[in-house]
Amino acid sequence: MKNIFDLNYSLIVALVVQVLCQVYKFIYYSIKEKAINPKYLATAGGMPSAHSAFVTSLSLSIGLISGFSSPLFAIAGVFAVITIYDAYRVRGTVQKQSKIINALLKEREDLNFKNVEEMVGHSIPEIIAGIITGALLALGLYLLYTQGLA
Repeated sequence: MKNIFDLNYSLIVALVVQVLCQVYKFIYYSIKEKAINPKYLATAGGMPSAHSAFVTSLSLSIGLISGFSSPLFAIAGVFAVITIYDAYRVRGTVQKQSKIINALLKEREDLNFKNVEEMVGHSIPEIIAGIITGALLALGLYLLYTQGLA
């Protein structure tokens, strides 16, 4: 019988890492806020950066399977850099603006607008945690896969 990773190893690794990061966020923020909030299963911001973990694990797993000099790894690496940059710079700016908008809305309750989501970007520590998480999980899954344990 074929291993589940044989279907599309790199895609499976990236999806597993994404799900694990979102589950971690759900547990972490539920404990931190002392309330279960399912929104953290699909939130874009927070610790660790699931975006960074996702693209890091995808790139690393492609490198490990196809070779770090392969065109496939080059494409995944460029994709990872763009995604991580976007998570920090673009969505980080949106997060800062969201906080300002919400502060203004709080002062003007007569406007009757709903607050905008503030947790959309990532800080440098969240991104670094995501990169480390993605790399470690990808390496761990690769070792399980190559040893025939997964």
